[in-house]
Amino acid sequence: MKRIRHTDAELAPTYASRDFARSIPRDRIPHDGMPAEVAAQLVRDELQLDGNPALNLASFVTTWMEPEADRLVGDVLNKNLIDQDEYPQTDEIHRRVVSMIGRLFHAPDDATPVGTCTVGSSEAIMLGLLAHKWAWRKRRESQGAPTDRPNVVFGADVHTCWEKFTRYFDVEARIAPLSPDCHILTPQGVADRVDENTIAVGCVLGTTFTGQIDPIAEIATLLDQLQAEKGWNIPIHVDAASGGFVVPFVNPELAWDFRLERVRSINVSNHKFGLVYPGIGTVVFRDTTDLPDELVFKISYLGGEMSNYSLNFSRASAPVLLQYFNFLRLGVAGYSRIIGNIMENATYLQERIDSLGRFRRLGDTRAIPVVALTLADPSEPSETLDLLSETLRERGWIVPAYPLPPNAQEIRVLRAVVRENFSRDLAELFVSDLKAALAKVDRLRAVHLPPASDSRPHGVC
Repeated sequence: MKRIRHTDAELAPTYASRDFARSIPRDRIPHDGMPAEVAAQLVRDELQLDGNPALNLASFVTTWMEPEADRLVGDVLNKNLIDQDEYPQTDEIHRRVVSMIGRLFHAPDDATPVGTCTVGSSEAIMLGLLAHKWAWRKRRESQGAPTDRPNVVFGADVHTCWEKFTRYFDVEARIAPLSPDCHILTPQGVADRVDENTIAVGCVLGTTFTGQIDPIAEIATLLDQLQAEKGWNIPIHVDAASGGFVVPFVNPELAWDFRLERVRSINVSNHKFGLVYPGIGTVVFRDTTDLPDELVFKISYLGGEMSNYSLNFSRASAPVLLQYFNFLRLGVAGYSRIIGNIMENATYLQERIDSLGRFRRLGDTRAIPVVALTLADPSEPSETLDLLSETLRERGWIVPAYPLPPNAQEIRVLRAVVRENFSRDLAELFVSDLKAALAKVDRLRAVHLPPASDSRPHGVC
């Protein structure tokens, strides 16, 4: 009888493999490889040191989708979104997603909203502001005016990508600082900084720091007045990264989008409350006339001729197709129900935390589902929030503590983002763990309980 010989890899279970009994390289590619199941298990083992995405209240980014979406990802992982000639239907779906978002944001019926999906809102914001810089320069050239000193005006409540844009693309940043009592951009802050060289004003629909909304309609009215008085045609770009898929479904009457003539471009992070895995954002312009033709490249070396407007070139098609899946799967009614549930859980969490009497609200969970807190007792050391963040981490909760931007940096914040997979049950468990963390910090620092807090929102101008 012939004896069958097996290799070690065929005989050994994954953890019995000799590859687990030697160090693996950290900074250089190994000389020899290893079985696929061993390499995969090594990666999985290391990733266990990461935090649990379901308990990551620091992130706005979607961490759960339906099983059908997970399967769809596997079907399209090998499709490059940029290959429009090879994958024309994928490109058509991309166009539909952009159009659907433009219509969600009330692009006029007689306009054609255009734009592109991006790897996130950072790229989307840079593309939007580049278009406004280019359009401003063309207007100035037609007037025979200098074009060497462009500026953009925004509040200190913006994401850091706004400052990245000004540095990377040589535009002066005119930043309206916050104050201890006001944590958003105000019309006065805009009026003090705009001039004939302003390419755009940036407004935020749901800030990263406190979840508040800039008064976009009031700022639009101010810019209308300035154009009537001084002839300055200054557009608004709305950073709706966090609020773009929240406000239309829970506060549809709020005019912040293309219903305001002054708003010419909007970005949104689909991988936040668009309920899609990272990474995908979208920039959409009110009409084709708002996107300068010179910024759209015509490319033929992939086969056929294709248009490209992006900072990146190759990118995964999966997030775009997942967004289309969600639009078909949920519809407006489904999004309204899910976002409504998220907002209810955020309000519940806020109210339960208010009842502890240790914190003061910053902002209001009626805007977007962000619970932003500071200490109720001003005499209590602000480091208490850092200790709470560290103590909660022992239970798996990831809750950041950070200072507000200038000139409100003396206010330290503890923030929790409520997402779709944060259930009422998790909210109750979190509050229980927060109470335990407070007790532990009190024991460590001998901090006495202050009087009950004022639960009304603060930082509202």
